[in-house]
Amino acid sequence: MKIYGDINSGNCLKVKWVCDRLALPYEWVAIDTLKQETRTPEFLKLNDAGQVPAVAFDDGRTLAQSNAIIRYLARGSDLIPSDAFAQAKMDEWLFWEQYSHEPYIAVCRFQMFYLGKPASDLDPDKVKRGYAALAKMERQLAVTPHLAGPTVSLADVSLLAYTRLAHEGGFHLDGYAAVRRWIGETEKFLGLPPAR
Repeated sequence: MKIYGDINSGNCLKVKWVCDRLALPYEWVAIDTLKQETRTPEFLKLNDAGQVPAVAFDDGRTLAQSNAIIRYLARGSDLIPSDAFAQAKMDEWLFWEQYSHEPYIAVCRFQMFYLGKPASDLDPDKVKRGYAALAKMERQLAVTPHLAGPTVSLADVSLLAYTRLAHEGGFHLDGYAAVRRWIGETEKFLGLPPAR
């Protein structure tokens, strides 16, 4: 399969990490979103939403949306709990990540890291909601080692992508000991170097 992605995107890295962890063969096709490479006619045939990541399978089928992709790729693996309720809790975190975490932490990171905005120019509501997301994670990780229970699941992979880079969006993790522990343990589980 071919993974079309921007290596600087947490949403794209989730897919790469799952493939690497599960030893799934793939070809990485680098897409530079800042150069509008998701807007070319060729890419829009692959994903008419003009977003990365997108995956093209050998049989011609395509799939978009990072959490849908990793959910499909990891079926039958230890990254998805076998218990149906535990799977639903994992999915709860996956949906929450896209609705209540990524729009704040990832957006602030994009504005600072890519657009060069100072932290003082960030939307205060996005910053407030980003810290609220980190606080929710901290509360959970203070009572369970991983987000959806005792073992690493796709919930952890998905939320690691932008949480480990929250500092690039102006978020400070000093008061989030459980989140910091979880970042280090999940990076180690995935074989990743510590975030810069």
